[in-house]
Amino acid sequence: MISIPPELLARHGGPSPRYTSYPTVAHWGTAPAATQWFSALDAALAPEGAHAGLYVHIPFCQSLCTFCGCNMRLVRNHALAAPYVEKVLQEFALYRAGIGARTLTLTLGELHLGGGTPTYLPAAALDRLLDGLLQHARPAEGANFAIEADPRNTTRDQLVTLRRHGFNRISIGVQDFDARVLEIVNRVQTEEQVRALVDAARTLGFASTSFDLIYGLPLQTPDSLRATFEIVGRIQPERISFLPYAHVPWIKPSQRRYTEADLPDTAQRHALFLLGREYLGAAGYVEIGIDQYALPGDALVAALDAGRLSRNFMGFTASPTDALIGLGVSAIGSTPTMFAQNEKNLQQYETRVAANALPLQRGHVLSLEDRQIRPLLGKLFSGSPAALDTAITSAWWWPEVRAALEPLQQDGLVKLSADAIAVTETGRAFLRRIGLAFDRYLAPSAEIPRRAAQ
Repeated sequence: MISIPPELLARHGGPSPRYTSYPTVAHWGTAPAATQWFSALDAALAPEGAHAGLYVHIPFCQSLCTFCGCNMRLVRNHALAAPYVEKVLQEFALYRAGIGARTLTLTLGELHLGGGTPTYLPAAALDRLLDGLLQHARPAEGANFAIEADPRNTTRDQLVTLRRHGFNRISIGVQDFDARVLEIVNRVQTEEQVRALVDAARTLGFASTSFDLIYGLPLQTPDSLRATFEIVGRIQPERISFLPYAHVPWIKPSQRRYTEADLPDTAQRHALFLLGREYLGAAGYVEIGIDQYALPGDALVAALDAGRLSRNFMGFTASPTDALIGLGVSAIGSTPTMFAQNEKNLQQYETRVAANALPLQRGHVLSLEDRQIRPLLGKLFSGSPAALDTAITSAWWWPEVRAALEPLQQDGLVKLSADAIAVTETGRAFLRRIGLAFDRYLAPSAEIPRRAAQ
């Protein structure tokens, strides 16, 4: 892994979106009509060999982690689990009734349970959910079935249930191992709890474990982060997401438990990022990009090398899906032409599903410019060069993008020619910044009205 000079990070390491979509969710508006959304899904999934993705959002958590920015609901018992599962399955039935006959039995390239805390669901509720989904869907060859797990409450019975339904990857919310840091963010867990979960998953046949780690947390120091990575090295998960902490107390009031004085400043955050990245490189991890690292031999590394890496709302994936269906409160779906997100409020979500209505709250129909830029970013994020054909270089927005890319080229992050653009190995650490150069919604010309989608 190529070292990053601190001055390069100072120039290009500012805040920018993670680009799990283009345009990002912040720029979406009114939700598409149900008929419009069904039509987009049908067009994407009807061709022979098309693969769908399913994302199911489980919003419940039994304690509040103050760093978290996810849509969650704090609960103290499991009484809501079974009714919520039934609502999700009822929503899935609405999709099966609304899309074309060829897609009634979906071929799944990906199934992801996220949250909140998906392991809030007891084994019986998990079993009911997965039975209800998979009786109408079949896994594609090499399908990726994954769940986000809390090491404090994940049980062997849950893991056995997941394996029986084909789950092969588990993503563990670790964040940090330092006791002071964990206490202030209300996420107290031990190395022994994390190791026990990893050992159980590996024993049961899960092929991949992933850790979520965060830098920039309150009270975090270089010494505490080094100690965290020493523990990570002893367990050696196949994948690591090394994410920046986002301090937004005006959105997440729980973050007022501490103040900016408890947080590393910008220079310290950069130092923490470089420290973690240096450790990961020394430990043999490959930088996939946008906070993601994996050991050689992992499917993401093979996909990066082959130029078939893909990115969606679950992050990087080893193979693309033709459309993503989001189930549950706040879940997001996507097709090549459209995005849609469910109601964020649990009661409103359940009320609309009970009325046999798709619970869509907002979305976005891609404009002409969106449909030009989105695949360009997909290529660049996947490690492949992106061709610059006449349709791109003659577009109204290209001169501005070209100018925004010039300083990135001067610093060795991209290589730009008359007919192609490619990300360099150094540039993989700056994919967010490269995405920002293309982002017309955050550009000086953002007030220019966009042409309607054709």
